[in-house]
Amino acid sequence: MMFDSNTITASFWYWFALFIFGILLEAVALVYQYWLDYLPCVLCIHTRMLVFAALVVSALMLWGRSIRMFRLGAHLLLIVIWAALTERSWQLLATERRWSIGECSMDSSLPGWIPLERMMPWLFRIEEPCGYTPEMLFGVTMAEALIILAPSMTLAMAVMLIRSETLKRQSPSRE
Repeated sequence: MMFDSNTITASFWYWFALFIFGILLEAVALVYQYWLDYLPCVLCIHTRMLVFAALVVSALMLWGRSIRMFRLGAHLLLIVIWAALTERSWQLLATERRWSIGECSMDSSLPGWIPLERMMPWLFRIEEPCGYTPEMLFGVTMAEALIILAPSMTLAMAVMLIRSETLKRQSPSRE
């Protein structure tokens, strides 16, 4: 057995690492916004919302990790979140490269009962229309980095879910 995913996914450190990863992603976005003056567009804000959702799920799992059904639900949610982030990343890259036009507006399209841009404007306020993302290390733009990161995380969450559920089903027959 390569690794015991049940033990890993029940670990505080697994969920803490995912939480810290989300914090780091949000921190990078805020550094680019507030220190380097790259203002966010609607697709960037959607990306932040999805990362924030993953962050909340991982934070909740710091307490719910010992319950198998919570781990199952959390992994399913994270797969959906990272898959949605993959789609938003693709739209961001397509807008940046001018493969697609029309995905961008100055409205977050959130329902009225969840006004994130009013609750946390420092994190979720749309500042400018879409068009480009800033260059990061080695000439890679944020959109290019996200289009690699998001599907990789979707795949990682799916692998952890499948392995932990497969091992759970095989456990009784081995004993």
